Amino acid sequence: MTDRISIGQLYPTPVSPAPAQARRAVTERNSAAGTFDQILKKETLRFSHHAEERLRQRGISFQPEQLAKIQSAIDKAATKGAKDSLMLINDTALIVNIKNRTVVTAMDGASMKDNLFTQIDSAMIIS
Repeated sequence: MTDRISIGQLYPTPVSPAPAQARRAVTERNSAAGTFDQILKKETLRFSHHAEERLRQRGISFQPEQLAKIQSAIDKAATKGAKDSLMLINDTALIVNIKNRTVVTAMDGASMKDNLFTQIDSAMIIS
């Protein structure tokens, strides 16, 4: 009878996950963070086709610093749980879908007169 203990019994060899388990773990981690496209879309301000047409028709353009302010306003609205927001910047009104970070439509001061804004849950004045 031997009372010997082998090194393998005291210090078991670490077991690495099987390749399928490793791939699944990476996939789960990546899906929790979002795909690259999802992350990029979250950070990018977009304009719908309709909004682009309205901007062109009404001669509205934005400087880079104004676009940065709009993006910041979208971030703030998102933290408050807004879904569709009326954003006023200078003499321009924008309806923005917060979740998709998309300007849905745009109006200049003259076009805003006597208009009713519907289907919004928040409003923000950007200075």
